[in-house]
Amino acid sequence: MHDPRVLLDPATDAVRKLARRGFSLDVTALEKLLSSRNSAIQRGDDARGESKRVATSVKGAAPEERAQLVERARELKGVVAAAEEEHRTLEAELQDLLLGIPNLPLDELPDGASEDDAQLVRTWGEPPTFDFAPLDHVDLGERLGILDLPRATKLSGPRFAVLKGKGAALERAIARFLLELHTEHNGYTEFSVPTLVNRVSMTGTGQLPKFEHDLFKTGVGETELYLIPTAEVPLTNLHAKETLATEELPLAYTAHTPCFRSEAGSYGRDTRGLVRLHEFSKVELVRVVEAERSRAELEVLLGHAEAAMQALGLAYRVIKLPAGDIGFSAQITYDIEVWLPGQQKYREISSCSDFGTFQARRAGIRTKSKEGARGFAATLNGSGLPIGRTLVAILEQGQQADGSVQIPDVLVPYTGFDKLS
Repeated sequence: MHDPRVLLDPATDAVRKLARRGFSLDVTALEKLLSSRNSAIQRGDDARGESKRVATSVKGAAPEERAQLVERARELKGVVAAAEEEHRTLEAELQDLLLGIPNLPLDELPDGASEDDAQLVRTWGEPPTFDFAPLDHVDLGERLGILDLPRATKLSGPRFAVLKGKGAALERAIARFLLELHTEHNGYTEFSVPTLVNRVSMTGTGQLPKFEHDLFKTGVGETELYLIPTAEVPLTNLHAKETLATEELPLAYTAHTPCFRSEAGSYGRDTRGLVRLHEFSKVELVRVVEAERSRAELEVLLGHAEAAMQALGLAYRVIKLPAGDIGFSAQITYDIEVWLPGQQKYREISSCSDFGTFQARRAGIRTKSKEGARGFAATLNGSGLPIGRTLVAILEQGQQADGSVQIPDVLVPYTGFDKLS
């Protein structure tokens, strides 16, 4: 969330920056709300000040004056109450307006609003070549007897999956490998967190109010809870309404959780297989850092996600998303795209984003230095990695002419087998 004064400061250039991501900032409405709110605050303060002076005057006033002063004190009490009520109403309206304004994209991002406008940063590994027509992961999984989509549909409907036998074992192995990689080699602390969170937590990381249509929600009685779309939500909100000592930063957290997304607006896209499910699991990476370090820390985070890809031997590329294609809370995003032979194209497997202080302002995550300097933290997150899409890439890049699939060497200690056949 933004400081409205910063948005209105010409030096911020907010109108231009937001226009790059397709958002039109209503400066007039923002100025009017801010001015009206400040006026209500000032009226209340003025009335309180006069009320104190009147109270002091009453003590030494003559009887005929005292009655007038008491009446004035009563009037001022009403003015204060009315000003406070107006302040509360205008503050709520201002907050609603600010909650709907996305983060400002960094100027280094390319222009555009689609993957075609993304900037290629680098590639790693050679996409495998085959002397046969490669299959996609659905055909491979069904032939190998590890993927059962029809029964998943019977249980829950479309966009769910059932993995069985060695497929389920491979899924578990990927998660274990990723958690150990990030905790033992990359310095992350592993957490087990709730997958049901409250509205305040969803608002803190920017899923609410804008993306309510894309969330699964449940509740019992008066309790309203949301199923997390990513572990970013609980991991970041662990420190909501807290002040962190700068010498303790950066904080690096990871968790393996189920994730739930309705994928509203995406129907007709990736309806086949494991690429876009309503329920999937993911190992998430979250970093909480000093604000001035966030851009550099994004490179660190990206490096950790890339290390997982390289350890698995999966050919991929890194792109920098254009200003019009980054997420609501992000100021810059890198996507890691893995090569899928079954589709003959690169597909997103991890997004690594720097949110600056945007989420921290919404969630109230502050910092304080030894010298007493205060501010807001910066937050970052990235997929490190999603289990389903990683499994898809392993199946497709590891397929052999005889119909088997070679498992990455680093996973063999976790699976107990080196091949699916």
